[in-house]
Amino acid sequence: MSDTDSFINEVTEEVRREKLYGYLRRYGWIGVAAVLLLVGGAAWNEYSNAQARSAAEATGDALMSALEENDPTVRAAAMAQVEGDGAAAAVTLLLRAATEQEAGDNAAAAQTLNDVTTNPDVPEMYRDVAALKAAMLPSDDVAARRANLEALSQPGQPFRLLALEQIAYMTLGEGDADGAIAVMREIVEDAGVTRGLRERVQTLMVALGEPLPDPVNQ
Repeated sequence: MSDTDSFINEVTEEVRREKLYGYLRRYGWIGVAAVLLLVGGAAWNEYSNAQARSAAEATGDALMSALEENDPTVRAAAMAQVEGDGAAAAVTLLLRAATEQEAGDNAAAAQTLNDVTTNPDVPEMYRDVAALKAAMLPSDDVAARRANLEALSQPGQPFRLLALEQIAYMTLGEGDADGAIAVMREIVEDAGVTRGLRERVQTLMVALGEPLPDPVNQ
């Protein structure tokens, strides 16, 4: 390689370095910002997770403390002070409603369950459970209670068969044994019926003197 070629190569490399340094001076802040953003994002994510864990632990501790109360009225009052979000709030409210019912305050239980069903931040599964429990509460308005159960017993509803079971009990309580048996037979013949529910319904059918369906057809 001649001295001229060597000189040209050195000049070329120097120009490249100058361009690189120029780019770094002009755009290097972008790389620094990206690194800071990544590090800051990771730190914030860890902080958020720690806060969420802390909040969940606090809710759990408060709930356990409330459940230790023997008097259902006192227990329900203690649960009313427990704070939580999403699923934690739903579980707390469902337990509170059960305690209020245990204490004999069905009106308060109904209101608590309604708070669950109307809360869009609560997972749908818990809203469905609350709707079923609300429909199962004793009520002087039998027609409204039946209407709620019938809405929950429509095809596609997650707790359809349990709602039908409650309808069967209501129908039997009204003195319509044949109507109750018809509903129970619908439950037994449903492909989605659980073993426990089938056995409960079949036991009642036998007690009413109704022959069970052929096991081959179940």
